[in-house]
Amino acid sequence: MTDQKDIQLAADLRTVVTRLIKVLRKHSVTADKLSLTERSTIALLDQHQELLPNELAAMEKITTQSMSQILANLQQRGLIKRRISETDKRKAIISLSDLGRDMLYQVRNERNAWLNDAIAATCTPEEQELIKKAIGPLTKIVDFE
Repeated sequence: MTDQKDIQLAADLRTVVTRLIKVLRKHSVTADKLSLTERSTIALLDQHQELLPNELAAMEKITTQSMSQILANLQQRGLIKRRISETDKRKAIISLSDLGRDMLYQVRNERNAWLNDAIAATCTPEEQELIKKAIGPLTKIVDFE
């Protein structure tokens, strides 16, 4: 049986992580121009270089029709490139444009700068060390299936 203290730890962690995400979202002027799914799609393209629309839809856990709308919007803004597959002319391969990559990195830089400033202004050196040590266990939680 799960201990009530364990449940409280989970609830407290969920609350603070959710609040941190909301605060980080507010500290990027560039990110406000795109929806959460559009930003996530750009990040996936940066990570994987090239993907098919149905692969992106599966990774985002949305329908291919919804992904088509997202990709149309991103293409209209000049943030992605489409090219036809050489092996299957029916398939479009999606990648980031230079503008899309620049936007993604700008968003990350804005958020990293704010978070760095916040850590420096609010945390003692000992607390900063605790945060460093918590990265590993938090990564394990994120990777848990």
